[in-house]
Amino acid sequence: MKVYTARQAILNRKENVVAYELLYRGGPENVFPNIDPHKATSKLVMRTHLSQGLAVVTSGKPALINFSEESILTGLPLILPPKEVMIEILETVTPSDEVYQACLTLYHQGYHLALDDFVYKPEWNRFLKLVKLIKFDIQATPLDEIAPLINKLKKRKNLKILAEKIETKAEFLQAKKLGFHFFQGYYFCKPEMSENQEIDSSHVVLVNLMQECLRMQLNINNLTDLFSRDVGLSFKLFKYINSGILPLTQKVTSIKNALVYLGEVETKKLILLLSAGILAKDKPQELIRIAIIRAKFCELMTEKTMPELADAGFMVGLFSLLGAILDAPLEKILATLPLAPEVVSALTHDRPSSLKYILNAVSCYEQGSWYNTKRNAEMVRVNYDEVSGFYQSALVWANKYDSC
Repeated sequence: MKVYTARQAILNRKENVVAYELLYRGGPENVFPNIDPHKATSKLVMRTHLSQGLAVVTSGKPALINFSEESILTGLPLILPPKEVMIEILETVTPSDEVYQACLTLYHQGYHLALDDFVYKPEWNRFLKLVKLIKFDIQATPLDEIAPLINKLKKRKNLKILAEKIETKAEFLQAKKLGFHFFQGYYFCKPEMSENQEIDSSHVVLVNLMQECLRMQLNINNLTDLFSRDVGLSFKLFKYINSGILPLTQKVTSIKNALVYLGEVETKKLILLLSAGILAKDKPQELIRIAIIRAKFCELMTEKTMPELADAGFMVGLFSLLGAILDAPLEKILATLPLAPEVVSALTHDRPSSLKYILNAVSCYEQGSWYNTKRNAEMVRVNYDEVSGFYQSALVWANKYDSC
């Protein structure tokens, strides 16, 4: 499925790009669609942070992302690594006690906060000690009118100010003269559009994950089974773990291992993000279905001969078609995931290994190449009749999921 995002450069006084604001787009048109702001931000986070990685989208520079009141109060910013993002508080947010406490939590967690399209009200005074950046829409609030406020804000040493929607050189020079630190607008550049492939995920699995989230205590086995049945959700799970939001001391060897590593709080946050952001179809596409069958097929073969590697076998099958699904080199995709070396090797190298033989056998079986299926299966002490039985079991497993 094609998805779209945009980024607009933010420049300093020397006109060097220092950051990018990320913008949600619903299609190839470079405009913000008529969509709920919370859903837009959730989808934007998924399409960038959980698919490509923020650093890829912003060329390694900080990302500014808009957050609505609902997004702030539900803790959506906490999904993101604080060193890579600045949280823009939309002008529609109410400066309430509840919002202040949420911002205070973000501040203590190391996040940098910005006030977007700022219009001064006394209620915002207490927020200023938490904020690193204030953005002024100079088309909505002309520079001449806000000059006295700018002079007051410049006295705060830790606070920077940004003029956005600059459309002419005269506006840029006037803003620069007033003492603005950063600048953004069509005078410099329009938002740059990007088009990428995103893996479709199943509505059925997502609903079941939400139901699991409502339990007093998460059932890791149930969650593992649900994530195992959806390659798109599994991919985002591993991207999230490798995003820098939590310290990662070792490679993750299985979906269950990943969920245990995250813990209940982070797992629930991830599921809530996925549920808010995914535009899913009722059934997975055929390529996704093949990946799911492969995962179970590889797991059953591995379990027969090397039970200690059964989880790794499942991962090899599940992610074996990521290159085709995302229309990108598999090696590049896997480099962004915290997978065990034996999994990566089986997926990207031709050198012999047990997992490689199993993946080859499964692939050859799909193609109807019986001789090569038999030859690869025998390298891991599995006979052809057993391979056929494992395939039928994998089909039953996938069909059972489809009929949920």
